[in-house]
Amino acid sequence: MWIAVALVFASYLIGSLSGSLLLGRLRGVDIRRAGSGNAGGTNAFRTQGAWFALGTVLFDIGKGALAAWLGIRLAVPAAGIGVAAGANTGAWAYACAFAAAIGHVWPVFHGFRGGKGAATLVGGLALLWPASLLPTFLVWLLALVLGGYVGLATMLAGLSLVPQAWWSGAERNLFVYAIVVAAFLAFTHRTNLARLRAGTESRFEGVRLFTRLRGRRAQRRSP
Repeated sequence: MWIAVALVFASYLIGSLSGSLLLGRLRGVDIRRAGSGNAGGTNAFRTQGAWFALGTVLFDIGKGALAAWLGIRLAVPAAGIGVAAGANTGAWAYACAFAAAIGHVWPVFHGFRGGKGAATLVGGLALLWPASLLPTFLVWLLALVLGGYVGLATMLAGLSLVPQAWWSGAERNLFVYAIVVAAFLAFTHRTNLARLRAGTESRFEGVRLFTRLRGRRAQRRSP
């Protein structure tokens, strides 16, 4: 049991390694001092460009996957729970994945100021519930194309995990984890919600496909 607890703590430390901040040191920048001040992929893209953002997202997904792997391969057996293909992975595996997301949001190595945890949670889901990745991504993409708000799209994608777990007949630990992840993303994106209500939330106009198509049609019809 103590080994399992130690692995959850190790997962938090892994999550505390922020991709954007570590890559930023190589470039001599701290993205928390630019743009929205958030150490996540969206702010990395807006302030440092696509390649920097890609490196950030891949790093953060990777650490989430690593934490989940620790939970499945080490923490669950240490807690005395057998792991078989398709079997209940145990609460410890979910705890490790979630601990990495907590570390990403409140990183001990970076003054407890990190990102919002979405990419790290995706990395965990890739190992714990890979079947959820495609429908979750489609929800995120549709919300982004329709609205242009990354934060809102991320919250809706996280919320979609709950009906997915229910419709698929997921075991209890997974169903609870889906609820926790959805609530966690809503909490970490609370400032986005506040800006949406105030009408000040940043929007990616370039990804609003239907709006762009309507605009082009209107231009063609105008004399």
